Amino acid sequence: MNISHDSVNRFLNREAYDGGDLFNEVKPLLNLNGGTLSVDDTVLDKPYANYIGFIGYFWSGKHHASVQGINLVTMYYTDMQGDHYPVNFRVVDKSENKTKNEYFLEMLAEVLAWGLKPAMVTGDSWYSSEKNLKAIKNSSLGFMFAIKSNRTVSIEKGVWQQVQKINIPENGLIVWLKSYGNVKLFRTQLKDQLRHYVVYLPNEEKLSQFDRPAFDLEHDKHWQIEQYHRAIKQVCNIEKFQVRGKQATKNHLFAAIYGYVKLQRLTTNKTIKNCYQIRHELFKNVITAFISEFSCGKEYLNPLFSPAVNA
Repeated sequence: MNISHDSVNRFLNREAYDGGDLFNEVKPLLNLNGGTLSVDDTVLDKPYANYIGFIGYFWSGKHHASVQGINLVTMYYTDMQGDHYPVNFRVVDKSENKTKNEYFLEMLAEVLAWGLKPAMVTGDSWYSSEKNLKAIKNSSLGFMFAIKSNRTVSIEKGVWQQVQKINIPENGLIVWLKSYGNVKLFRTQLKDQLRHYVVYLPNEEKLSQFDRPAFDLEHDKHWQIEQYHRAIKQVCNIEKFQVRGKQATKNHLFAAIYGYVKLQRLTTNKTIKNCYQIRHELFKNVITAFISEFSCGKEYLNPLFSPAVNA
């Protein structure tokens, strides 16, 4: 199929895709009831692109610094059967004067209105503000969010402590989170770094029974969004495009995300093992052909390195 460069640019400038279009694509592929809805963002590195829409400086966990790029916020859903896809997205636009937390609340309201009925919402400490947690609670949903180590909780009424200074059992500890209410506190350790999470369930009895295996399961589900971020950059070329306008840029991002959806569907159907397989096999065929020709005595595939040239 022949596609000209101009036809791609016309497509990107003509269409107007958004999170609703993404949800409509993945809706038939998911069980919309009872799964885990995760939120996170990633920075698409664009260090030399000063005139592209949405460009700004954002904190990057990859670089551990503020870098120039595009900040993409995604909601990612894992259903009860283990199938998982992105269900909504936003591109941070500094001209709108909105925070990522405001985008999160907008996206949460949208997916619920579209028919998604998750049991849990998960996110990192950036999204664990009092306002966000209360909004989730008011939607009758449970949550598991990382919190900063200096957040204060109470075990005994009137006595407040930072979570980093509390002895937390393996199966968690029921505490009162300041300005919020009852949650269950968990601690994990990654190398020498301690991380703290709070879990809330609308049913208090189920919250008390929520143990380490249940926590680990939700944590693994949340990790899917990290793998998604890696894949859209390494496989779907989301950072590589030649347009500047905001709508064209947004359409490219949508197309890259939709490419991931197609790869993920092939993975779910067991057509491929993972979303990296197709790219790996493309390179494998090229390398195999090169080795085959080399082993047949065609050592000088490049005329610049032939004996005649170098004599």
